[in-house]
Amino acid sequence: MNKNIQNNVKSNDIKIKNKDINNVNKNNNVVINNNRHNTVVVPSNRHRTYRNVVVVRPHGHTYYGYGNYYNDNDAWKWLAFTAITLKLLDNLNEQQEREHEAAQVKATTAPINEQINWSDGGASGSVTATREGTTTSGRYCREFQQKITVGGKNENAYGTACQNQDGSWEIVSTGS
Repeated sequence: MNKNIQNNVKSNDIKIKNKDINNVNKNNNVVINNNRHNTVVVPSNRHRTYRNVVVVRPHGHTYYGYGNYYNDNDAWKWLAFTAITLKLLDNLNEQQEREHEAAQVKATTAPINEQINWSDGGASGSVTATREGTTTSGRYCREFQQKITVGGKNENAYGTACQNQDGSWEIVSTGS
């Protein structure tokens, strides 16, 4: 594990200075203290390097931005869609994740029942908005169905997302 961790990351990424790194435990996980958490153990597979900067994310999938967005400030509207999870998503590489996320973003404005397909290497899938409507409080909502195939294994999931006044989406129900 590279202990030369830079302090110029944003949003949910943990900002780490070398003095904050307590040790590397037996599983090659970094143990740190910072002002947001008392102690954080970051699994070794939750770091990446971008422009020679090591970025550490303690929770969730690593990403450069949701869909084809390249930073968290552009991607914030779509982050709720990570709540509609499929176990097979853990087997996707970075480019396959980008393709899947781009399909999710496109499905938010696609006509109802239009299947948005994606494919990259040995992984493929689709996202379809199956219904839309408004809540009693006037929020616009869509129900989504997702299908994914990785290495010949198939999975399906669905969820309902509602749009907030600021344009972001909030997952209100999920299932598989």
